[in-house]
Amino acid sequence: MNINLLAVPIMYGCDRNGAQYGPKILREKDLVEVIKNQNHVVYDFGNLFIPSVPESEKYADHEHIKYLKPVAETNNNLAHLVYSSLCSESFPFVVGGDHSLGLGSISGASKHFENLAVIWIDAHGDINTPETSPTGNSHGMPLAAALGVGVPELTNVYYDGPKVKPENVYIIGARDLDEGEVKLAKDLNLNLYTMDTVRKMGISTVIEEVLNKIKSINIDGVHLSFDIDALDKSLVPGTGTPVSNGFSFEEGKKLLEGFLSTGLIKSMDFVELNPILDNKDMTSNLCIELINYIFKILR
Repeated sequence: MNINLLAVPIMYGCDRNGAQYGPKILREKDLVEVIKNQNHVVYDFGNLFIPSVPESEKYADHEHIKYLKPVAETNNNLAHLVYSSLCSESFPFVVGGDHSLGLGSISGASKHFENLAVIWIDAHGDINTPETSPTGNSHGMPLAAALGVGVPELTNVYYDGPKVKPENVYIIGARDLDEGEVKLAKDLNLNLYTMDTVRKMGISTVIEEVLNKIKSINIDGVHLSFDIDALDKSLVPGTGTPVSNGFSFEEGKKLLEGFLSTGLIKSMDFVELNPILDNKDMTSNLCIELINYIFKILR
């Protein structure tokens, strides 16, 4: 398979130094060779340009959203790279950086596919708005913006309007949801599989149910967005917002295999590695292991 490696070294969405170095540390650990060794052809597009904005100007574009303009600009550029990759029948693998980039990935995929589904594996819902966000960090808003909820600068990235239908969104592993996110998920009737729900149903049953729903509604493309904080905090010290009671490493692999082995996944994000917070490369080494597994499965 042709893999387009799209690195997005952004930290403006999480407003925490270090996330921008995720792609660099993974490349130093032979990211490209790891993918190639699974019999894929890799086109490394280098790092997407990220505008430089001083911390003193983080609220220059919106009183409740930090770094709004550079986040929107980055996502717009990423969207076109993802769209172009899909048009060339390549698989865009987007490496972050923080999860604000998920908006750009979804926007690009949405322009390519008639009826896109999104599987969002994350400890968080990322469906906040400026009104509900307790932090103003846009990495907690990309999925809401993709659903058409939020400020125009984000909801209209790449093209105007919503990028994915609420019924086509599947959030898996959430266990740190803000009050406004819970309300939005209920109002939009999102397919929300919290960690409690996953534990009650079992991972295999969740995978089966999600796939059955996707196959029943004429989906022609699925974007998978994987935040490493979906894993338990004991496994990923090198991420900005770790949460306890998460997936084990083997459970994370089981989730990825369940979806990637179907051939339905056409694009993917891998985000929120923060090398500065890591403990003796524990998290970055785990990320390389997961990426190796991802491309072993992907065919």
